[in-house]
Amino acid sequence: MKIGVSLKIDVNKLDESRFFHGKNGAIYADITGFIDIDTEDQYGNNGFLTQSIDKAERDSGVKLPILGNSKVFYKDQAQVIPQSPNQQFQAPPTAIDTFSEDIPF
Repeated sequence: MKIGVSLKIDVNKLDESRFFHGKNGAIYADITGFIDIDTEDQYGNNGFLTQSIDKAERDSGVKLPILGNSKVFYKDQAQVIPQSPNQQFQAPPTAIDTFSEDIPF
């Protein structure tokens, strides 16, 4: 399934101490989005964005401010194959299923 997502970020809320330089000299900020494609809030948003934190920060309860919102504006309607009640369907692992806890966000 493909989705199109519009993101709005309040750049004044970015913590510049978390910026880093890429190999080409560009300055980057890691952003994490939490998006529920099937649920909208009262403003039509499907989620929010925040700067990324590492596992140690997450384990210690660090919370960073919400930077903005995400809105799904396009959903590719994937075909669903009906299953008989006796047939178990196991989806192949996705990239999300194979993430390690060591990923720094």
